[in-house]
Amino acid sequence: MLTLNRLYLNTVAFLILFVQLCRPVCVDVPSDTEAVIGTQMRLTCISCMKREEVKARTLVNWFYFSDSGDMTHIYKYENTKETDLDGPFKGRLAWNGSKDLQDLSIVILNVTLNDSGLYQCEVSREFDFRFFTPTFFIRKNITLTVKERASEDTTAIYSEIMMYVLLVFLTFWLLVEMVYCYRKISKSDDQAQDTATNYLAIPSEQKDNPAAAVTE
Repeated sequence: MLTLNRLYLNTVAFLILFVQLCRPVCVDVPSDTEAVIGTQMRLTCISCMKREEVKARTLVNWFYFSDSGDMTHIYKYENTKETDLDGPFKGRLAWNGSKDLQDLSIVILNVTLNDSGLYQCEVSREFDFRFFTPTFFIRKNITLTVKERASEDTTAIYSEIMMYVLLVFLTFWLLVEMVYCYRKISKSDDQAQDTATNYLAIPSEQKDNPAAAVTE
């Protein structure tokens, strides 16, 4: 009975460890900084929490800085309440974050040339511990450039070139193999034909009695 209890406890511990290892991992990735007119642009803002199970009151503010340096408060997200503030982005911003509020990104709809500039993501967290409530504050800046057409992706170009090079190499290798096989088959046919010719050239007496000596 004691052995079964130990086996049960070990199994439960293993399952708990497996679940912990399989939990999604938060990765802080930089935001894209180039947009095209008329498309959507995601402004990525990641703020990972080391202890996701701890309750926290999260406040997210997005600001836009024009070329002249004027700051405009364009978006606010507090817990589950979204606020699309008045201004040049009114009606063109949408929340694109995660439920655990580690991804605090927003999306700009129908991008225009005037959307170029500096964006700032401001995150404030107030953690709810038993005896104290520490706060966490972070700012992230994103410089956005809007273009009329998308820039050529050099990676895609290199990949396409490598694909064509590989196709040429495989075609050449296939031709070499075909020539080699053709020559090998032709050589085998020639040897078989020579053998048949030599056999036909032997007198019929020697064919019937190959061990008999030939005398004049």
